[in-house]
Amino acid sequence: MTPAADATISIRKSLLRWYRFNQRALPWRDNASPYGIWVSEVMLQQTQVKTVIPYYLKFMETYPDIHDLAGADLEPILKSWEGLGYYARARNLHKAAGIVVREMEGKVPKDFNQFLSLPGVGDYIASAVQSIAFGRAHAVVDGNVKRVLARLFCLETPVNQGNAHKTFKAVATNLLETRKPGSFNQALMELGALVCTPRSPDCTTCPLAGDCMSFDRGQTDEFPFRIKKKKVPVHHIAVGIVRKNGRVLITRRKLDGLLGGLWEFPGGKVENGEPPDQACVRELREETGIKVEPQAFLTRINHAYTHFKIEMDVFYCNYISGQVTLNGPIDHKWVKIKKLHQYPFPRANLKFMPLIVDEN
Repeated sequence: MTPAADATISIRKSLLRWYRFNQRALPWRDNASPYGIWVSEVMLQQTQVKTVIPYYLKFMETYPDIHDLAGADLEPILKSWEGLGYYARARNLHKAAGIVVREMEGKVPKDFNQFLSLPGVGDYIASAVQSIAFGRAHAVVDGNVKRVLARLFCLETPVNQGNAHKTFKAVATNLLETRKPGSFNQALMELGALVCTPRSPDCTTCPLAGDCMSFDRGQTDEFPFRIKKKKVPVHHIAVGIVRKNGRVLITRRKLDGLLGGLWEFPGGKVENGEPPDQACVRELREETGIKVEPQAFLTRINHAYTHFKIEMDVFYCNYISGQVTLNGPIDHKWVKIKKLHQYPFPRANLKFMPLIVDEN
């Protein structure tokens, strides 16, 4: 639904006035460079603000400008991202920074389509950076914006439907205050984060309550619509902490794909009916070529990814024989336990690493 012109003007004024007095003090909002804004928006994808803040501050201290990022090796970048998840964001940001330095004189492009062509830059990041950093009139659509717009105009398009972005983008573009697009986009996202929350929205303090159709109809709890998701599959994993001469074996994942470039303890899926400890032995033989013997069960880790969950059984294993010959991983190292913190690991591994006992 397209709002009437007078309602659009009222919404713009009310929202910007509210944002002026209620916006959070966030590090990327204080004299931030286009590069700093870009980094923040990449980190904020799929991640809450309170989680991002310490990562952002540390990242910007380590890589204060785009030349520092482009000139750095990938592994320490992944280490600085450790625990933030969605590591493809870091890999793409590093790759894109290299392109900007080599081909664009080290300046974040002001042209929307040129910026959109960079690795990892989709419509959301392009719109956010172009509007906030350069004042370009591009509407931002994220989860918060979809929720606000769905309630504001009683939009019946499910927010997780395939064509939802196109629908909400059109509504957001029509509503956008083109004279202050950066502030307006941030205000709309801020309203969704602080007031128009997923559960129990604070409609009594909402600056848009007077123009909100779902509030007027007493239907705020009914929006946004959402298609019920299928049950998330659970994969059973067995992992081995292989000890040899006071060191443990770690392997590095391929640079592309899920958790690309990270180090991990080797292992893999448990087949139906297979004892987890024997699955660990088999997976280590197939993945690394070595023969091991399970010594003791350490723990079970439960961890959720975007589209699946894992149950990970972790075993101490004694090295028996064989030279490491990799099938899948791109590198391996025998590392002292006290040195493990120097390598970037997936969060699932980080959950059990504090339990590992150093026998030295």
